This record gives sequence, C-alpha cells and structure tokens, in this order.
Amino acid sequence: MFRKDTFGHLIVLKRLLIGAIGAITYPGLSWLNRLRIEGTENLNGLPQNGVLFVSNHQTYFADVITLMHIFCSHRQGKVNRLGRPSYLLRPKTDTFFVAAEETMKAGLLPKIFAYAGSVSIKRTWREGGKDINRQVDPSDISNIGKALESGWVITFPQGTTKPFVPGRRGTVHIIRKYQPIVVPVVINGFRRAFDKKGLKLKKRGVELQVRFKPPLHLPSDLSAEETLEKIMEAIEQSEAFKPKPLRPHGTA
Repeated sequence: MFRKDTFGHLIVLKRLLIGAIGAITYPGLSWLNRLRIEGTENLNGLPQNGVLFVSNHQTYFADVITLMHIFCSHRQGKVNRLGRPSYLLRPKTDTFFVAAEETMKAGLLPKIFAYAGSVSIKRTWREGGKDINRQVDPSDISNIGKALESGWVITFPQGTTKPFVPGRRGTVHIIRKYQPIVVPVVINGFRRAFDKKGLKLKKRGVELQVRFKPPLHLPSDLSAEETLEKIMEAIEQSEAFKPKPLRPHGTA
C-alpha cells in the first residue's frame, strides 16, 4: 500500500494519477484523432529496467502521455494499438521521462505530471526564456541513472519542440555512463493536433504517428559526435531528413 518508487513517490498515488491522466487524454488520441502505432514488436523482450527511449519532440506533454499509453497497453498484450483503455486500471508505473525543471514547476498540472514520472533536470542552455551557459548538474545525471536502474526512461535529445534542432550531448553522456538499451522513437502529427503544451486539442481528425525502431547499436569506440549523429539519424532529425526548400518556379 505504501510502496514508493526510487524518488520516494507513492506507487498507489502514481497509479491513480496515471490512470486519471490516461482517462482524460484517451479520447483525444483514439476518438477525436487517429493514433497509428508501428513497431511495438521492438518492445518485446526488453528488460524491465535499463531501457532509454530517444525521441523527437513536438509538444511538452502529449508526446510523453501517448508513449505511456502505449507502454501500458503493450504490457496488456496489445500489438500496435491501444484498444480499450482497461490497461489504465493497472498502469505501468516504472516509466519515467526527462523534462526541464522549469517546465515541470510551471503550474499545478505540470506538478501532477512530475509526480507521475518526471525526472526533472536543469537546462544548461536556456532558462526563463533567455539563453544561458552553465555546467551540467551531476545530480541531474545521477537521477536519470536512478530512473534507468528502476525502469524505462523517455528522453528527447533535442531538448526542444522545434524540429531539426541539433541534439544535446547530455544524452550521449547518459548512454556512456549507464549503458542502457537505446530504442529510437519517431513521432509525427502531434504539433498539428495539439497546442505547444500538448494539453489543448486544436484540430481533430489528425493522424498521430508513433513508430518504434529496433534498439540502436552504438559501439563504444564511436566518438561523442558520431554517437549523437547516429541518434539523430535514428529519430529522423538529422540534416538528411530536413525538408529541402522549394525552388522558385521557373528555376533550374
């Protein structure tokens, strides 16, 4: 009854929060829009801990909430679909997501999400809407390590919802230090369907896409730059995937 997760959060309360968040958000994913899931076979056989999901990012919260829906439904045996939301009666509580501390303190709802599974970190490049430059807090890396030791962790290497922004090397540091299984995820459609926070539906009938790829092979002899390049290619955010600008009509 009073079991706690690695951060001291009550498991029973996390179940209630995840179930409530899931019930509220399910219609926007499955009824008002169309959720297309691919690649859940790549989740089969993964260990209960030490798995790092790396994904592109389109909204603050809708992306994470959708992934948690999928993990819960997959645990119930669903393949590439959510199905009926009965999985919310006993949700997966050992999934965590990396998020900016500033974002998770901005209001009641983010604080609720934080309790449900956030590993909050201090941004090293931006705070309060201004560019900054500070060192990584070792305790932030340590907390991500704790989350990996006890479950699955979702992170967004770009650290922003803007597309095709270069990845941050902090992800490489985490991979090298804790050596998790790294599973790439590619998402699309969330920016069209939801507002920037991912809490308000702005358009219906959008196809929301979530595609899981096989775990990445990242040899230890790769440089940090090469490792990050492989990650960005896997989540389809490298220069190779960037849309080319249209040429003016009549030019060669």
